[in-house]
Amino acid sequence: MSAVFHYVDSQGSYLGAWDANPPANAIAVPTPPNDARQVWDFVGQEWGALPPIISDYEDAIQAHVDDSARSRQFRDGVTLASYTASTNPQWASEAAAFVAWRDAVWAYSYTELAKVQAGQREQPTVDDFLMELPAIIWP
Repeated sequence: MSAVFHYVDSQGSYLGAWDANPPANAIAVPTPPNDARQVWDFVGQEWGALPPIISDYEDAIQAHVDDSARSRQFRDGVTLASYTASTNPQWASEAAAFVAWRDAVWAYSYTELAKVQAGQREQPTVDDFLMELPAIIWP
């Protein structure tokens, strides 16, 4: 069985693993951490997590929105939002509260993430950013 080696380019970007014939510009490095939630870069002599990108925040925010809908036994946020015209008063009121909250969450998110991109605030971790979001108040 051949040994597998991991390689980065001269900027530290991960190129992959090979047991033979790596790219000509490849530099052998230790095995990267096994954490699928992070994107890793080799800096200096160690692996470091790259800062999250906008889609990382968007994915986490959408999961948070959908999890909130699931807490009321709906499949996801889209399903719950579709109940705003329900003839069941409880479902309609939950849907109305949810839609207003969802809009507030995304309005806040886009505003604050634009500040990060403009250098007007420090970039938070995804988890810290989720803790900043408004809380839903159910009827």
